[in-house]
This record gives sequence, C-alpha cells and structure tokens, in this order.
Amino acid sequence: MQHADTLTVLHHDDTRTHYTDVHYTLHRDGVRVHTPDGEVVWTEILNVQAFRQRRSRPARAA
Repeated sequence: MQHADTLTVLHHDDTRTHYTDVHYTLHRDGVRVHTPDGEVVWTEILNVQAFRQRRSRPARAA
C-alpha cells in the first residue's frame, strides 16, 4: 500500500475528492483509499495525484 500526505482523486464526472494522510492502492478498475479513521473507500477514477513530503532522517552515528 502506498502512503500519501495528500491525495486528489479525479472522478469520471470531473469531480474531485481530496484526502489527507491516507494509504491507497491503485487497481486496474479504480483506487482503494484507507483513511486514518478506518474508513475504506473504493471508487472508479479518471486520474489520481498523490504527494508525499520527505521527512529528514536523523544523522547516523559514525
């Protein structure tokens, strides 16, 4: 499962749904979105755009 800080789903009727801090899985016939509150959303899509911020890692000890 992929993780996205922000996920925008473009549906076939040109509406958009925005999610934050979700896990998602792309399939041939749509996307399954797992929200932080435990909801699972399955929808057909035209396009999906996901963003993930890179978090800095602590420096390793030598």
